Amino acid sequence: MSEIPVHSRPRRLGDWINPTGARKVHSLVDKVYKRKNLEMAWEKVKANRGSGGVDGQTLETFEVQLEQQLERLHRELKEDTYQPLPVRQHRIPKQGKPGEFRMLGIPAVYDRVCQQALLNRLEPIFEPIFDDASFGYRRGRSPKNALRKVWQEIDSGREWIVDGDLQDFFGSVDHEKLLTLVAQRVADSRVLRLIKAMLKAGSYGQGKLFPSERGTPQGGVASPLLSNILLTPFDREMRRKGYRLTRFADDWVITCKSAAEARAALVAATRILEQLGVRLNPQKTRIIHVQQGFDFLGYRIVRTGGKSKLPHSMIQRWNRKGLIAYPTRKSIRRFRDRVRMLTRRSAPRKTAQLITELNPTLRGWAEYYKRAHVRTLFHKLDGWIVRRIWSHRFRRWRSRGWIELPKVKLYEEFGLVNLISLIPSLGAHLGSRASS
Repeated sequence: MSEIPVHSRPRRLGDWINPTGARKVHSLVDKVYKRKNLEMAWEKVKANRGSGGVDGQTLETFEVQLEQQLERLHRELKEDTYQPLPVRQHRIPKQGKPGEFRMLGIPAVYDRVCQQALLNRLEPIFEPIFDDASFGYRRGRSPKNALRKVWQEIDSGREWIVDGDLQDFFGSVDHEKLLTLVAQRVADSRVLRLIKAMLKAGSYGQGKLFPSERGTPQGGVASPLLSNILLTPFDREMRRKGYRLTRFADDWVITCKSAAEARAALVAATRILEQLGVRLNPQKTRIIHVQQGFDFLGYRIVRTGGKSKLPHSMIQRWNRKGLIAYPTRKSIRRFRDRVRMLTRRSAPRKTAQLITELNPTLRGWAEYYKRAHVRTLFHKLDGWIVRRIWSHRFRRWRSRGWIELPKVKLYEEFGLVNLISLIPSLGAHLGSRASS
């Protein structure tokens, strides 16, 4: 999954979107409003679930009138009368930052179907020209692929890291630059107007309508694809310069062999991103050696040294150079907050129902981190989760739950997910020990 440096120089950054001068797509809107495509779009929106937009319409109420809604959308797109509603603002508190929020923009269900129908047709056009350094929101590519690439590069001696952070990326996207890049591959003016209408739809919150002069809704169906289109020139230009970039949406790192190379890479990245109308966050962007550790996609990656608290023999078994990865504090905090919310004592649920609702969160988080350095962490979390369940069941933290509801009953009778049993190197051993 490693990118191959390319040294041919384009005339301008926009040429990266159409480097060979291939014929643009001229007739596309008719394929967007094709009834079969709208039906496929609805199925995808329904599967993704989610809440309603400013019109208050839910997925359930939309489905009741499905035929009429899809026919209306087909007609409006065909007659060029479609106009998206403003997105609904939804504030999410930032972890560890009291009083600060991340703003999500939730489109109406009707508009999400339209965006998905557009995405169905745009994705095959742009996917072939996206760079190998990009892993976010692409079929067949995942965070694990990106992490594996970074790991291999560090293990090969590229131990200086440029840890980049884009400042309010989804809220600061330059609409004109984005539309110019889209137009490198799509010449259908009605599709371009449709994308522009989505970008300019505005947002509604706190009883006010806010215009959207910049940015794409962080929560919109088409936003991930549009972000990849905007940042593809960055990916390709950095690769052309010979830098080892790995990007997942707006989260990226560059691995380098020296501090001097890392400083040059940061200068080049800053210059290219400014041309695209994107700025780096100076407080969060840094150059660091892997021995100091850095965070990427929810993992803390660090090369342990002689002063590590880990036993040297264990480090040798894990990796001869002592390179390890484990969940970031932020990820652990979010996980614990989610478990706390599900197991709060005021929730009127029986233990069996509680565990049924809790298990997807436990399994999903553990599956993502199970190959990292998590044995001790998972063991501690397993004990904490059991105590949370006892606290919920007996309405108090210090209870005798271990007598009336022992761990073996929670795991075997109620089916509670045991985090540590999901670790591949331990799961088979624990299973055979339990059956004997």
